[in-house]
This record gives sequence, C-alpha cells and structure tokens, in this order.
Amino acid sequence: MFQSILVVCTANICRSPVAEALLKARLPRLRIESAGIAVGKFVGHGAAPLAQELAEADGLDLSAHHAKQINRDMIEAADLILVMSEGQRQKISELSPAATGKTMLFGRWLSGGGAHGYAIPDPYRKSREAFTHVHQLLISAADTWRSKLGD
Repeated sequence: MFQSILVVCTANICRSPVAEALLKARLPRLRIESAGIAVGKFVGHGAAPLAQELAEADGLDLSAHHAKQINRDMIEAADLILVMSEGQRQKISELSPAATGKTMLFGRWLSGGGAHGYAIPDPYRKSREAFTHVHQLLISAADTWRSKLGD
C-alpha cells in the first residue's frame, strides 16, 4: 500500500505543484509532495501565475507552494514517484537506480501515450491555451491515479 507520492516536473512551478494539489484533493490519506529536476533560479518561487490561476478556478490553493529541487532523500522516501516525461523518469533513475521501478509517468493511464504512458508537456513561457491544455491533462491524470490508488 502506498503511503507517499512524490510528483516531479522540471522547475516545480507549473505542472508538479498543480498535480500535487490535485492528488492531495483526491487521495487525502496519502502524503504527497512535489519537486523539480532542474529548479535552478526558481528555488523558493511560487507556482507560475497561470498555473495558480487555473488551479484556483478549480478550488485548489497553491499559495503556500515553494519550488524545491529534488534530492536523493526525497526519492528514497517516496513509495511512488510520478514524473511528467520519460526524460525525467531517466533522470530519477540516474539519481537513484533503485527508484526506477517506482517511477512512472503522471500520465501513465491516459490514452494516446507511448509504452510508459502519456508525457505531459511543459507549458512554461507558453500561451494561456497551453496552460489550459496541460491543466486538463493533469486533472485527467489525477483522476486516473485516484481510480488506481483510491480506497
């Protein structure tokens, strides 16, 4: 039985904070956190304004979010790691080879993906339409994870 989930994207400001909030709302018994593979200058920053706006419109509160860089301790502490792309899945494997088996795409159960699922594109510096599309993908993916992991 899973107790903790780590959601990962690139800078931890667009996709993973929203995915974290969506999963917390759907799987309240689990400990869920998010981090980024390459946070860099965004360490400590809040969610991207468009990501936050779309989340708030769905009743999610991202106001307390602060971007953080993933580390080996986070990887090892998580029972399940959900990433947005195959490249991120490979990066997790490089950081902790033992985590390979517990790392999956957040879009794993969405139709139209490859062998490991559907990669959710990064909307950073893109249009409102791109953010809206990604937001809808995150909702669909979170719903499928709830059906797989829910009570």
